[in-house]
Amino acid sequence: MSGRGLTHGRAVWLMVCVTLMWATAGVVTRHLEHARSFEVTFWRSFFTLVSLVVILPLWQGRAVFAKLRQGGRELWISGVCWSVMFTAFMVALTLTSVANVLVTMALGPLLTALGARIFIGHKLPVRTWAAIVVAGVGIGWMYGTQLGEGQLLGTLVALCVPLAGACNWTVVQHAHAKGHDIDLVPAVLIGAAISSLVTLPLAWPFQANAHDLGLLAFLGLFQLAIPCVLSVLCARVLKAPEVALLALLEVIFGIALAWIGAGEEPEPSVLTGGALVIGALVFNELLGLRERRDASRQALTAAR
Repeated sequence: MSGRGLTHGRAVWLMVCVTLMWATAGVVTRHLEHARSFEVTFWRSFFTLVSLVVILPLWQGRAVFAKLRQGGRELWISGVCWSVMFTAFMVALTLTSVANVLVTMALGPLLTALGARIFIGHKLPVRTWAAIVVAGVGIGWMYGTQLGEGQLLGTLVALCVPLAGACNWTVVQHAHAKGHDIDLVPAVLIGAAISSLVTLPLAWPFQANAHDLGLLAFLGLFQLAIPCVLSVLCARVLKAPEVALLALLEVIFGIALAWIGAGEEPEPSVLTGGALVIGALVFNELLGLRERRDASRQALTAAR
């Protein structure tokens, strides 16, 4: 599998399919019968691990396992970040609504930009600072209305996902600046392994029946392992702002699927806060894409 024959248009549509696959987590989780909390997390991570152990050698050859030994400290830090994301995401889904989790996760790009500013020294444009403020207002509004509803814990657990994601991408950018690129797919494999090991004792005794195991196997393979590989292919063709914008479709698809497929209607406060978060992200990424295109045109004009 390679991204070389992938056109820009096909990469866009493939990324849309990827976000749709990611978005199935919430609605599938709502149809589990007996599995709960850490057991849900364990089985999804376990099936992701098994899937990647099969997929990665077919894609990258046996050399992928050598990367695990030679990846260095940054690869393993990235793997730990992935394990936090896998674990917190599924635990959060068992504690609060799908909409709460997805809107909170949407903060990832802005927290990443903030982390790069604090730890690497990347300068942030005014538009990104404005987006961070607006998104912060949206999340604050969403959190504030949940204080007496018993869902705040789940939303706080969900916040660990974008925080770990921001840490992950900051480590990746820092390693890249030092001339050491991290292959994120082996890092995902490490994350799935760590998440499985950490949640195994917390998941015992198992309560999942055959129906639950079938759904969790679906999540491990089709909701995480396959779209993870496909997103890497898309990232080789699409620019970072394009990937960030398309990834926001997961929020829309996920809320819609949970509403239609499980009858989970989002609260008005979540829709309001989510609109502020997503609006800020779209505004920031579109302006960034426009600035890069203008800069490229100016560079071409100057070269002539």
